[in-house]
Amino acid sequence: MIRAIAIDDEPLALRVIEAHAKKVENLELVLTTTNAIEGLLEAQSGNIDLVFLDIQMPSLTGIQFMQILQGKCKIILTTAYTQYALESYEHNVVDYLLKPISFDRFQKAVDKVALENKANSEVNIPSINNYQPDCIFIKTEYKLLKINHSDILYIEGGKDYITVFTKTEKILSLSSLTKLQESLPHPQFLRVHKSYIVSLDKIESVERQRIFMGKMVIPIGDTYKDEFFRVVG
Repeated sequence: MIRAIAIDDEPLALRVIEAHAKKVENLELVLTTTNAIEGLLEAQSGNIDLVFLDIQMPSLTGIQFMQILQGKCKIILTTAYTQYALESYEHNVVDYLLKPISFDRFQKAVDKVALENKANSEVNIPSINNYQPDCIFIKTEYKLLKINHSDILYIEGGKDYITVFTKTEKILSLSSLTKLQESLPHPQFLRVHKSYIVSLDKIESVERQRIFMGKMVIPIGDTYKDEFFRVVG
């Protein structure tokens, strides 16, 4: 089964893709969104095989999206414009669908993905879903900010935002702690409380149910303590 998402700033285009996807037996469309940032976070989670991606979007273009994603998922571009075809294939897209997209053309593009997956499996090539980036991208104000895993001390979740604490700064983002947790490698980063994720290699000491990082003391919640102490031994 191919797990896919569709990203397009036109709701009508998403409805067309959704209708086509329902007719394809080996395709599961798990998310359709007009928000490119939401789609990027989902694609980075490691649970997605394929992205149907529009090129011209206001918050993040399709080309920028692919540059950030770095081959983590297969891409089928969906657009009304032909001038991006050459540049898109520099990012190894599987196919380039021109709107309006017919079902026959849609099916052929999905079949290409299935054939590539089968070929990779037969020659024992690791799935690109095994790719683990050493950084995350979070949205702050009007840009996506790259943060290396090695720079993160801990992450604190608020009601409507998160704060990423690094060695040199703290960065606020309108996101959820649960969503960010999905894009961070386990057990390098552990959820230790409903409001905190910590980087294990930055912990200085643990006393009872408290984690010490310099002057910062982070509580270990009852829900998370068994998993935490199992990992740290």
